[in-house]
Amino acid sequence: MSNKPQARAGIMELSPYIGGEGRVGAGITPVRLASNENPLGCSPLAREAYAATASDLHRYPDGAAAGIRQAIADKYKLPVDNIVCGAGSDELIALIMRAFVGVGDEVIYSQYGFLMYPIAAKVVGAKPVAVVEKDFTTDIDGVIAAVTPKTKVIILANPNNPTGSLMKRAAIKKLIDAVDRSVLIVLDAAYAEFVEDADYADGTEFVVAHDNVVMLRTFSKIHGLAALRLGWGYFPLEVAGAINRVRGPFNVSVPAQMAGVAALKDDAFVAQTIAMTKTGLAQLHQGLNTLGFKTLPSAGNFILVHFGAEAEKIRLALRDRGVFIRQMGAYGLPEYLRITVGTQDDNARLLAALKEIVN
Repeated sequence: MSNKPQARAGIMELSPYIGGEGRVGAGITPVRLASNENPLGCSPLAREAYAATASDLHRYPDGAAAGIRQAIADKYKLPVDNIVCGAGSDELIALIMRAFVGVGDEVIYSQYGFLMYPIAAKVVGAKPVAVVEKDFTTDIDGVIAAVTPKTKVIILANPNNPTGSLMKRAAIKKLIDAVDRSVLIVLDAAYAEFVEDADYADGTEFVVAHDNVVMLRTFSKIHGLAALRLGWGYFPLEVAGAINRVRGPFNVSVPAQMAGVAALKDDAFVAQTIAMTKTGLAQLHQGLNTLGFKTLPSAGNFILVHFGAEAEKIRLALRDRGVFIRQMGAYGLPEYLRITVGTQDDNARLLAALKEIVN
């Protein structure tokens, strides 16, 4: 018998999630293109709202997050009772697992899905089941075939991170129609605002029509509020009730709630971010292809690039020059690197550094 506290079985076997790098030495101006952050920062309105909360930091937040939930409901024309907020969509993913998944259950996700999906499943003692992708895109038929009586949750990102691939509306409908209604289908739409495809569905319409579908969103990307950790989900009422029973009583901070409300009012900032991203994607595709690197199509604010056997060497050489992009070994893609779309100057600095490294 051990004479010290022991973590529950399986916990110490988990590989912790490691975010993108971004620290540099003195005198170097970094180009941070590793974490899919908004290079424009956040809305000035959100920054002002955040600063205005400084005098009330001794007060607990509104545990119901009523103000931000109402703002989301008004913005997206959704019933407020179906909205639950979290400390980033990461927390909502973990809460879904806590509420609906247990030891021995199975959670299905796509092969190159967000690393937090299998981690969150393992934390509650469940088995994550990765479905092999086709051409870096979720294989809906494969997901359907992977369902067993032990399946409790299917969680898919759309657009997917890190591949940038997109599931069309018909594919999602096919999945929902094929799966037993006891299985909770979670559609993670963290990058929804960047999508231009007319056949894209963020998940809203499916939550309305089905009581086993959830849509997740975040303020970290388009709104540039990654530091504040603010996410939200649109849930069937019974699912929302379960999530509210397992979340912490004050899980979203006052600054996050207030900045989120303000960010939703700034349509001009959102439009500026979308325009910058569209221009930047074209700039990166062209520049990287000219240098001889294969890029994958992307519906998000990032791009996955094949660098071959020299991928990690190239990433480290870029880091030495103050340019940070994301390694993909943890995703089983060691020959690829993910690059966040930056400002025009950020992208130009990346391309210039790459040209210097490979020539």
